[in-house]
Amino acid sequence: MDKLPKCDANYVPLSPLTFLERAASVYADRASVVYRNTCFTWKQTSDRCRRLASVLTSLGVSKNDVVSVIAPNVPAMYEMHFGVPMAGAVLNTINTRLDPKNVALILSHSEARVLFVDHQFVPLARDALNQLGSSQPLVVVIDDVDTPTGVRLGELEYERLLTGVDPAGFVTRPVDDEWDPIALNYTSGTTSAPKGVVYSHRGAYLSTMSLLLHWEVGSEPVYLWSLPMFHCNGWTFTWGMAARGGTNVCIRTTSADEMYRAMSQHRVTHIGPSSERRPIARPVHVLTGGAPPPAPLVEKMERLGFRVTHAYGLTEATGPALVCEWQTKWDGLPQTERSRLKARQGISVLTLADVDVIDPETMQGVPRDGRSVGEIALRGSGVMKGYYKDVEATSKAFRGGWFFTGDVAVVHPDGYVEIKDRSKDVIISGGENISSVEVEAVLYGHPKVGEAAVVAMPHAHWGEVPCAFVVVKGEGGVKEGEIIGYCRDNMPHYMVPKKVVFVEELAKTSTGKVQKFQLRELAKAIAKQVKPRQENHRRKERRDLPVLAMSRL
Repeated sequence: MDKLPKCDANYVPLSPLTFLERAASVYADRASVVYRNTCFTWKQTSDRCRRLASVLTSLGVSKNDVVSVIAPNVPAMYEMHFGVPMAGAVLNTINTRLDPKNVALILSHSEARVLFVDHQFVPLARDALNQLGSSQPLVVVIDDVDTPTGVRLGELEYERLLTGVDPAGFVTRPVDDEWDPIALNYTSGTTSAPKGVVYSHRGAYLSTMSLLLHWEVGSEPVYLWSLPMFHCNGWTFTWGMAARGGTNVCIRTTSADEMYRAMSQHRVTHIGPSSERRPIARPVHVLTGGAPPPAPLVEKMERLGFRVTHAYGLTEATGPALVCEWQTKWDGLPQTERSRLKARQGISVLTLADVDVIDPETMQGVPRDGRSVGEIALRGSGVMKGYYKDVEATSKAFRGGWFFTGDVAVVHPDGYVEIKDRSKDVIISGGENISSVEVEAVLYGHPKVGEAAVVAMPHAHWGEVPCAFVVVKGEGGVKEGEIIGYCRDNMPHYMVPKKVVFVEELAKTSTGKVQKFQLRELAKAIAKQVKPRQENHRRKERRDLPVLAMSRL
């Protein structure tokens, strides 16, 4: 039995490119991409992707060359996810909210051969290219498919290039090794230089399949692209919609008006995370990630008609790594309890071979008691190959056969993981570890709190104390003392914010994550202006505990 040879019939490298081939055959006349007045079928999308691959080959792009793109969720951006790897190249989707310096850094570090730029982002691209000097990629501008703008950055234009080739004459470059790179995604770079995360064909294929299964995506889904495709390749839904013969509803902006108009017009069934909400006419499935959604927020969304599934992931895990898989035995629980359970990160997606919460000192899993904290660690095919050109960072992230995420969590007796914080966001106050996530969850229960973020603020005696930044909702104000009093009634006193700062909005990344590093800097500045208050520092049995005790994490 062991000596049976591999053959072409039973050994085909795993690659999401096979999803498009199948879609073009079995869903040929089904709508694939809808954008404004344009609607493509899967046969047409397949042809356009083949044309793109042919164009890249003619431009001298070869195996493992990097092709970058700066664009919103438009048809060309979707086509890049198939056309670029069909030419044997590696797709690099760039965050459109980065500044020119970081864009230039990415283009230089990746050694991009070609850069596709949507007409909306020509000024950003021009500023970035001016910082590169003589070593620059070939630039192609993307016009709107139905309303050309005429904006140029050079002589090449996407639609003109596609119409100039015959898709029938192009042969897709075969995937020789499923571990070959398919995409290069850079981390946000908000606190340090962006790191290039390399995805393999195998990892992209398996992550796509597991996400479709966990979100129970059936046939003919209609997916509204509120999640940027540049973020973890749209959590692999770029490839997943082809696998299910779905319809991609593309929108250039995620304003409430445009999103709800699209939901109504195209009978959307699924959307990614979005921060704007209003009542809807029919249920829509929402997959949300990032910071854990507070239970009160989940309750509000479900009252509006959204069906929320919570996932946890990161760029290095090809998007979602954990999903809060719902259990029918929870259906009969009170709404508040159901929302609390739904806000947990849950269990590993099928792509992962294993997930654990590990004490980084002992390298042992923590007890499943819902209290003992450790760091979430992953292993499996969906985990990145490594950081591009960065052996040191790769070695630091991979230890003892695990990829360490940097997220602090506990494991409940039922095996469900719940994040307590990012390791860098844990507040160490008088030797006590305070989870900013737990404080935020309580704040969201106050009727006047629309958004909340909690960070560490320096303190002369306790070392650090919680500082809350709050966006007030509705008419009529609320005072700091009222918020602090509410917290004192609903959490241990050592966790109560010592300062509440009211702001118009919270600074966020393009994927909706609160930029806490900015808030920490504001908290430091505020601490310098606040006069130390006389406090009773008698700590009884904790008298000898060092004020600046360091967390193990």
